Amino acid sequence: MEEKYGGDVLAGPGGGSGGLGPVDVPSARLTKYIVLLCVTKVLKAVGLFESYDLLKVVHIVQFIFILKLGTAFFMVLFQKPFSSGKSITKRQWIKIFKHAVAGCIISLLWFFGLTLCGPLRTLLLFEHSDIVVISLLSVLFTSSGGGPAKTRGAAFFIIAVICLLLFDNDDLMAKMAEHPEGHHDSALTHMLYTAIAFLGVADHKGGVLLLVLALCCKVGFHTASRKLSIDVGGTKRLQALSHIVSVLLLCPWVIVLSVTTESKVESWFSLIMPFTTVVFFVMILDFYVDSICSVKMEVSKCARYGSFPIFISALLFGNFWTHPITDQLRAINKAAHQESTEHVLSGGVVVSAIFFILSANILSSPSKRGQKGTLIGYSPEGTPLYNFMGDAFQHSSQSVPRFIKESLKQILEENDSRQIFYFLCLNLLFTFVELFYGVLTNSLGLISDGFHMLFDCSALVMGLFAALMSRWKATRIFSYGYGRIEILSGFINGLFLVVIAFFVFMESVARLIDPPELDTHMLTLQKIEGLISYRDPHFWRHSANIVAGTIHIQVTSDVLEQRIVQQVTGILKDAGVNNLTIQVEKEAYFQHMSGLSTGFHDVLAMTKQMESMKYYKDGTYIM
Repeated sequence: MEEKYGGDVLAGPGGGSGGLGPVDVPSARLTKYIVLLCVTKVLKAVGLFESYDLLKVVHIVQFIFILKLGTAFFMVLFQKPFSSGKSITKRQWIKIFKHAVAGCIISLLWFFGLTLCGPLRTLLLFEHSDIVVISLLSVLFTSSGGGPAKTRGAAFFIIAVICLLLFDNDDLMAKMAEHPEGHHDSALTHMLYTAIAFLGVADHKGGVLLLVLALCCKVGFHTASRKLSIDVGGTKRLQALSHIVSVLLLCPWVIVLSVTTESKVESWFSLIMPFTTVVFFVMILDFYVDSICSVKMEVSKCARYGSFPIFISALLFGNFWTHPITDQLRAINKAAHQESTEHVLSGGVVVSAIFFILSANILSSPSKRGQKGTLIGYSPEGTPLYNFMGDAFQHSSQSVPRFIKESLKQILEENDSRQIFYFLCLNLLFTFVELFYGVLTNSLGLISDGFHMLFDCSALVMGLFAALMSRWKATRIFSYGYGRIEILSGFINGLFLVVIAFFVFMESVARLIDPPELDTHMLTLQKIEGLISYRDPHFWRHSANIVAGTIHIQVTSDVLEQRIVQQVTGILKDAGVNNLTIQVEKEAYFQHMSGLSTGFHDVLAMTKQMESMKYYKDGTYIM
């Protein structure tokens, strides 16, 4: 009886309920492949850290050329692409050429992002499986993204990238930069740095955006290469031929660079072992182990088991890579390894790594069907038959843009929620202006007030969605409806305020101990209430102790002139101006001047006539 009605009768994919599926391989047989995959990912992290050290002394094009050359040598030796399989046609050679060009461009973006962000952040951003990125894009841009779990994974991925962009304290590299803008080692490096500078962001933040772009290009590149790999006789043969063509493409460029640029390498012989390590760990071992594990396991399991060790090892190596013990263990020469503290480990990176691990685990998991079913009868053999509602659950999920669109539609239907939404947009505008100016001037007051307004906006957003959810109908699980969710949203808003108050308090204590330098010149406009603008500022020094000045201030009509004069005088006196003349101008002043504009031209003509008169010493004049 137990054998007839055992768990295998109802077990679906992954061991859950949901109909028939592929027979799972026993976990004991997969253990050796999982261990091999984890070890390979750790070694790949080691190889990428070694690559970052090599790129300090080797030009990026020369580095990619050596990597392609070493990979082509090993793959030709193992795969024998010219002697095995059917012959390659002319049309296929053209496609392989395009494949090699695209591969070189992606490698260039990848390793240039490595030089900007460092190995830790490069591993966190670039080492994601294709299935993770495809799941992310399907959640964001399709209506069948895989349910709430996939949406949560996509949100974690986006939060991780935002943490690297906004909360990663990695500006030490910018302070230690050896290249002034406009002067670089080569024309290629100059063009890439110019493109980053055009975005108006720091180098490491531009590197984050560059690596995200390279990741999307890599996934599209792999997807487009599948048909070509089938035509030429497999992925391994395609990779071998593509690397050979890449070497031929890069060879003239490397020769020109070797002749026209000065090399930083003292001895190429000392770099043989590091380059061999990088080629084997980053290119050869990772490619073959991924191919083997993809055959023995599901692709989703390979992505899930491979992401965790590479992210954890990246964090560990990021903390200990510059330690003296690791310097002794590494094979690279001492000249390339001077003491370095750029791209250090920060709290933003740790938080980002946690979110990347969570998102990779969720997005690489197969879409789960409904696990509960309804008994609809028995088969002739007596086996119970269930109706599972997995498809219904899948079709009910929505993409993020569609969910936002429908939520906005419901918000704008009600008058109260519509007014709150308009106030939210206005409040967000002032919030970002205040945060931008606070960061620009290094003013903790503006930054803290900006974050306070930001959490006010988050409270408004949460209140709006709580109001929407409170209108939902009661379900079997929540039989009393969702009316109490508004109270829960108020509690969460209170927790947010406690969190931001804690961070403001810690920053205040740090600034009390070590006060930063404030840009008071740019803060002048923010300190005067009612100020619209100013014009014609003139300041000059009469003597060593006397600095005089005049300025015109335009203010709103409801402020007191005496108060404006006192505030402006106090601010400029702190700046060293001790003899000041201020003209306060309101709208009534300009209206009065416009009323006098009819006689202004007559006065101007008379003034010019007086200036043209010539006087004698006795006081008489002639025209």
